[in-house]
Amino acid sequence: MLKSSRWIKEQAEKNHLLEPFVATSVRSGVISYGLGPYGYDLRLDKTFRRPAGTPALMDPHQVKESDFETVSEDRIVIPPGHFILGRSLEYFRMPKKILGLVFGKSTYARCGVLVNVTPLEPEWTGFLTISIANCGAWPAALHPGEGIAQVIFIESSDLPVMSYKDLNGKYNGQDEITVAKIQKG
Repeated sequence: MLKSSRWIKEQAEKNHLLEPFVATSVRSGVISYGLGPYGYDLRLDKTFRRPAGTPALMDPHQVKESDFETVSEDRIVIPPGHFILGRSLEYFRMPKKILGLVFGKSTYARCGVLVNVTPLEPEWTGFLTISIANCGAWPAALHPGEGIAQVIFIESSDLPVMSYKDLNGKYNGQDEITVAKIQKG
């Protein structure tokens, strides 16, 4: 079942579903963020990671921390055809029966900016690492502290056989922007 703003607010205030939590929809003069009718518009942190230099190949099996540099800016500019790894301002603690689906904001999509985040798995915790790509022909500006994506929460009628925590998920508890990893045996 899709969870409403009432449920999101209750879970955020009682169980720390996400922190910091904004209990209203902030819209005036910004790319909206905060609580919506059936979701939560999360914000972009000003710290991000971008590829350092020109890697010969972006291969998930071979990505190293040194392939990226960490930068912090009040306005983030992505050149055409490039991407960054951003981070949510919010820290998430997903309940065991809940899955979060994340969608990019339409305001950015209308500027050629695509946001990609995989589902927030049951019992995953951490700051979201967000892949943000500029598909346009011109540089694109991002505004930290404002909305970047919306997460909707879906509850299952049954508990999963295993959660992300049970699987010792490699991105669980991430406090920083995390580059691609392949879990070792």
